Amino acid sequence: MNSGKLHGGQTPSQTVGPYFAYGLTPEQYGYPLTSIASPDLRTPDVQGQEIRIEGRVLDGNGAVVDDAMIEIWQADPEGRYAHPADTRGGNIAFKGFGRCGTGTDAENRFVFDSVKPGAAEEGAAPHINVIVFMRGLLSHLYTRIYFADEAAANAKDPILQSVPAERRDTLIAQRDESGVVPVYRFDIHMQGDKETVFFDV
Repeated sequence: MNSGKLHGGQTPSQTVGPYFAYGLTPEQYGYPLTSIASPDLRTPDVQGQEIRIEGRVLDGNGAVVDDAMIEIWQADPEGRYAHPADTRGGNIAFKGFGRCGTGTDAENRFVFDSVKPGAAEEGAAPHINVIVFMRGLLSHLYTRIYFADEAAANAKDPILQSVPAERRDTLIAQRDESGVVPVYRFDIHMQGDKETVFFDV
């Protein structure tokens, strides 16, 4: 506004981003800065089944979002979190925390290399906590990744069972064993008929 006069109408809404991905994962985007987390969560001291998680973020029209950033946080294969509140002790180096932007992959995917988590508590299914950052969001969104090959545990998990039955599949990653390491595929749909379930925290 250059005239110094007040306008009677509303000014256009501002959207957030797109800067999360290259701001919070600078090494991935080739900037000479150190990232505090990477897409590779594996550490030499952690034992367990190595896995890869691959997916895309899709907008309401089904278009792939090329500048989103995904954060994940997970337990180790014994179900222990690298957090002071988890007093059971854990692996020395495995932090279970990773970040990945979607802008440097040819297919605009997020790709994480990790180990399959164990159940963090009795009655819970193995899962990975996910936070979604992308342009247009005024606040980040929370969701979870469950595993299709943990059907028995999924059927007892109180959080997953609190989701309407017809929407639970939006939280379940499908396993592909065609490669050396099992790949779990999980797309995040921001809107539309396949909209991923997001949680209030």
